[in-house]
Amino acid sequence: MIITAALMHGLGIHLGAWMAREGEASDYVSPRFYADLARKAEAGKLHAVFLAEQITNQENGVERPCGTLDAVTVLSFMAACTQRIGLVGTASTTYNVPYELARRFATLDHLSGGRTGWNSIATQNPHTMAQFGGGEHPDHLARYERADEFIEVVLKLWDSWEEGSLVGDKANAVFGRADKVHDIDHVGEFFQVKGPLPFARTPQGRPVIFQAGSSPLGREQAARFADCVFTAQHLVEDAVDFRSDMRRRVVETGRDADSIKILPGMSLILGETEEKAWDRKKRLEEVLGTGPNIAKLARRLGVAPEALDLDAPLPIDKLVPEAEFKGSIGFRRSILNLAAKEKLTVRELSLRYGGGHQEVIGTPEQVADHMEAWMKAGAADGFTLMIDMLPSGLDDAVDILIPELQRRGLFHDDYEHAMLRDSLGLAARSPVAASAFA
Repeated sequence: MIITAALMHGLGIHLGAWMAREGEASDYVSPRFYADLARKAEAGKLHAVFLAEQITNQENGVERPCGTLDAVTVLSFMAACTQRIGLVGTASTTYNVPYELARRFATLDHLSGGRTGWNSIATQNPHTMAQFGGGEHPDHLARYERADEFIEVVLKLWDSWEEGSLVGDKANAVFGRADKVHDIDHVGEFFQVKGPLPFARTPQGRPVIFQAGSSPLGREQAARFADCVFTAQHLVEDAVDFRSDMRRRVVETGRDADSIKILPGMSLILGETEEKAWDRKKRLEEVLGTGPNIAKLARRLGVAPEALDLDAPLPIDKLVPEAEFKGSIGFRRSILNLAAKEKLTVRELSLRYGGGHQEVIGTPEQVADHMEAWMKAGAADGFTLMIDMLPSGLDDAVDILIPELQRRGLFHDDYEHAMLRDSLGLAARSPVAASAFA
């Protein structure tokens, strides 16, 4: 069965969404907007809503709704509007501290009844540093070294109250068992954290960990810590190789291969007919123009926009070497592989790369065919649906795509579990041993 999470960013993942959609440009800060999205996604039985988080709009200024509201705050609001759907939010290991992040996501897991997931990212946007005291944005290796220790601390904090530690025995005046609540006393290269968390263990024990890095360091980290991997893969053969590699790495850490779910991003543009789907694509591109797409593509690749000739092949020789590239290596590799295989010009690539994820355009039947082919090939356990324009793109996914997947027996008809970990088919993760706190 296909796992689905609907990723929502601003007013849609497409750069032109805010101009092409109906509704006010200010909707992306409207509480009603988020309440309606959460209820619609739950009505479609999607496994989770997935909020991107961009801490700063420094890179894009006021060109579009880019900097996002705080993900955990929005998800808490969505939790109050829903009962079953999972709530996944992005938060950086580069520009947060473990104790505060662990506390916020554990709070959300309590308030949602065990429906929470954390998408861990090692922030690649160098402009973010300017909001946190200035200095030099850490390089790829430094970001992942910090992230590894960050996640270790978060897990220790989530496990600092053992199962059964909250007693609540009023007759004997016993609130909690001190022998089951542990200081973590973590002292590492980046963090010193005493712990424990200030409240009892959450319904899931540990919120579900999503991880969004596809570089070698990102894969190593995901194999150790992640329950789900959100990855950019344009070609089915690359996706098959990635999933096989991740399952192998997971086994090497002592985990079962099925203990990790691979959910590549898929930018969706749907229509009841193929013509309507392509009309929607054309409308999004017309209101945007060429410039913003090229500028974002250039950032994804690490090249100056003026170095790109729209009607020539991609100038591979002008790209900085991967070892010097400070952006997302996973995005870059996937885009380069697409350009090379299909011999795309820069203009063609700018219209095909989906902002970094594969773009699928067509009818529900055509999109379902594509999803089914990837599943049969072993390329995915499900998909992170990148909604092109909100709310209409989510409406289309729920109203016309999900019924087609259900008709084929590829998608569940209703929620069977109360908590996100169970809904995703994930076994409970073993808590940190008490000896680790000694």
